[in-house]
Parts: sequence; structure tokens; C-alpha cells
Amino acid sequence: MKLCVIPARGGSKRIPRKNIKDFCGRPMLAWSIAAACESGLFDQVIVSTEDAEIAAVAREAGALTPFERPRALADDHTGTSEVVTHAIDWFRQQGETLGLVCCLYATAPFVRARDLRAAVEQLAHSRVRFVFSATNFDFPILRALTCNAQGQLAPMFPEHIGKRSQDLPEAFHDAGQFYFGDVADWLAGAPIFGSGSRMYLLPRHRVQDIDTPEDWLRAEWLFRAMREAGE
Repeated sequence: MKLCVIPARGGSKRIPRKNIKDFCGRPMLAWSIAAACESGLFDQVIVSTEDAEIAAVAREAGALTPFERPRALADDHTGTSEVVTHAIDWFRQQGETLGLVCCLYATAPFVRARDLRAAVEQLAHSRVRFVFSATNFDFPILRALTCNAQGQLAPMFPEHIGKRSQDLPEAFHDAGQFYFGDVADWLAGAPIFGSGSRMYLLPRHRVQDIDTPEDWLRAEWLFRAMREAGE
């Protein structure tokens, strides 16, 4: 069985009820559910949550909620891998044989079904443990600055501060959308951000963390602009 797990706990602090807050006409998590279903990759698309209201919204959007996530796995310190592993264990206890497992974030309205399909192709042909969404930084991170409590500035990497951008290596970061891997690698706790993984690169304009009200506003602006452009 090919499984998509969408983690969506109810205790978001900075943006309350973030996972089901309206985003451009749909509950936020509905966009991720729609992309997962449209991709045609999965036998089941599930939402892992401890919250009854989130579960109801997820079912209305087309996902399954076969279990209630334990409260112990729904606090601020629970990692994504723990949530995915719990879902895998639950299905195995039901006698299911799992293969491909995807963790898809509930707050990823820019995710596209075509990217999910292409990432699976990349995983199949690259013989690695994981393929995850990523993008490149728009400014050389080796020229970053720090600022102390007194407002004093200092280069984080003094040896690089005077170098030209084109002379510095390109750097990348997790796009916070999806992570594909085989069930055995999820259960083994293999590192996602290591040499056994590959990045599926996304354009920067389709990557946006949504952790603050400012992030949310910017994401809605970008989303509407892309829809108007037909992307």
C-alpha cells in the first residue's frame, strides 16, 4: 500500500487553528489533501490529528482519519518522523503491507500534484532513501550578519563577507512541503537531510513558510498571483 500521511495537530500557537483556517477559499489543509488525491499516487491519504474538528474538516476535504493521534504525539516537541512512524505502525497492526510513504504537510498550499509525481519518479530512479522538496536561498548565506542585544553587527562568517555572490557556493533549504521514502527507511529512523537523500527542487516563488500572520498574508498574495497567472 502507498500511503500519504498529513500531520495536522490542533495546538498551533502563532496562528491559532492554522490547519483549518480559511486560505483563499478553502481550509488550509484542504489544499494538501487535494494535491495528494489528484496525484493518483496513493492508496490512502490520511490526516493524523488528535483534534476532532480538524478530523471532520479533513474528511470533508477527501482524506481519511482512521485513528485519533495520541495526545503524547501532539505537543510542541513531537517530531514529524514520530508522527509518520505512528501512522505506519497503526496500519501494520491492521495487517497492511506498506511500501512508499509520503509525509505531506498540512500547511503547503503551493504543493502541486505534478511535483508529487515527479518526486516519486526521482526516488525510483536515484536509488536513495528519501526525496524531499527544497529550494535555494535567494541570498548567499555565507554573507549573513548577526546582531547582538546592543545592536552591534558582525558577519557570521567573516572570512566570506567581502566575497562576491558568484564566488560563493549555492545553498539550499527544506521547502516544507513533502518527504517521500520507503516504509523501511521511515521505521529505521534514517536521516532525511543526509547523504542518502535527494532534493526535489522547487522555484522560490512556490515556497513559503507559514508560521506567522505576516507569512500567511504573503502566502495568500503569492497564491492569488499564481492563480491569476494560471500557474
